[in-house]
Amino acid sequence: MKAITIRGVEPAVAEKLRLTAAKQNKSLNQLVLEFIKKNLGMEKEKKYSRDYDDLDRLFGSWDEKEFDAIQKKISQERRIDQDLWV
Repeated sequence: MKAITIRGVEPAVAEKLRLTAAKQNKSLNQLVLEFIKKNLGMEKEKKYSRDYDDLDRLFGSWDEKEFDAIQKKISQERRIDQDLWV
């Protein structure tokens, strides 16, 4: 792979790049390569990055009584029948 040196990077720009890379848990090199690829239209498309929203209507719709009933049922289903495992 080819190595490229970028000259004339202002200290403020270098610091912003360094902070951004650290925030994203990436190396400075990785961050800059991603910027370049994105701006050249060469960014890889994520194959499996679909956002699902089919259950969003249920979020926050249970009251305390319904939640307790559902939680009780889940707890019953998780119980291990010792007779089956002996």
